[in-house]
Amino acid sequence: MRIGLIAPPVIPVPPPAYGGTEAVIDRLARGLARAGHEVLLAAAANSSCPVPRVAGTSVADRNAPACSGTIGELRHVITSYAAMGDVDVVHDHTLTGPLYRRPASGARVVTTAHGPFDATLGPVYRAMRDVPLLAISHHQAASARGVDVVGVIHHGVDLDSVPVGRGDGGYASFLGRMSPEKGPREAALVARAAGVPLRMAAKLREPAEQEYFDAAVRPLLCSDVEFVGELGYAEKLELLGSSFALLNPIQWAEPFGLVMAEALATGTPVVATPVGSAPELVQDGVTGHLRLGTGALAAALVDAPRLDRAVCRAAAVSRFSSDRMVADHVRVYGRILSRAAPGSRAVAEPVVGTA
Repeated sequence: MRIGLIAPPVIPVPPPAYGGTEAVIDRLARGLARAGHEVLLAAAANSSCPVPRVAGTSVADRNAPACSGTIGELRHVITSYAAMGDVDVVHDHTLTGPLYRRPASGARVVTTAHGPFDATLGPVYRAMRDVPLLAISHHQAASARGVDVVGVIHHGVDLDSVPVGRGDGGYASFLGRMSPEKGPREAALVARAAGVPLRMAAKLREPAEQEYFDAAVRPLLCSDVEFVGELGYAEKLELLGSSFALLNPIQWAEPFGLVMAEALATGTPVVATPVGSAPELVQDGVTGHLRLGTGALAAALVDAPRLDRAVCRAAAVSRFSSDRMVADHVRVYGRILSRAAPGSRAVAEPVVGTA
């Protein structure tokens, strides 16, 4: 197949540090190319993914006002679609692209919803009336009322690049974005309640992130609760692999917590709140613990070292490999190509992916 992938224009593919969506697109592009498909990637101009890329893309300003940011993405989308006249399938990972949806040929278009189907984004996804949509978790798909979800495909991890860690660092870890919904304050409180050392790595670039950190997290730092900044991919894997647990007290219905899959790939169990996609990633009592409340999470964190790291790695191999993710996408692309002519109303088909 000839497959066009459109990434958002802000963060390069692959990302130098934080950027779960871009990391997934990078793994998908490489995997599709290895499988013998022709891949054309439209991404931020400073991307380094080793597949053919659309010329003429730029790098959008992450700090631009909302209107300017939307216009920047739309310009990126217009350039991308114009360059994809010879592909069979356009897999669009932007928000504006499926609304624009003007390939130069009869290419089919599918989009992946990387955000939640909430009051803000739900109407946007519902406006993509004739564009089939892929969800990234069953929890996300279940909330997608009025949206044509054609499948569920969990994100994958490039297991060949992830060494199995020993978990002998003597600390738990937190990785994410410095924002309330990710739960860094809760992580610090849980670690202090458990009497467990915690190393926190998080994206801290935006003014709102800095304000939240100063007000809610910095006062909780101490000799045992340390903020180590934002880490690159190799540094992140080293931190996860040395941790006896990933502490992920997520505070919102996250569509897919990629860091949990990455932790399991290193053999590290996950202690998390049972919200959003977490129950799809973590088998309670086997590859981690799912608990609510500071006390219950603290007790689970203390218990985490007894969990079998080999079982955690095996779960990642069987359920969250990038090879599985690529194969799932190829099946969906084939189904979409077998549909009626572009522009016809999409019909929901059986969900794919892992349960």
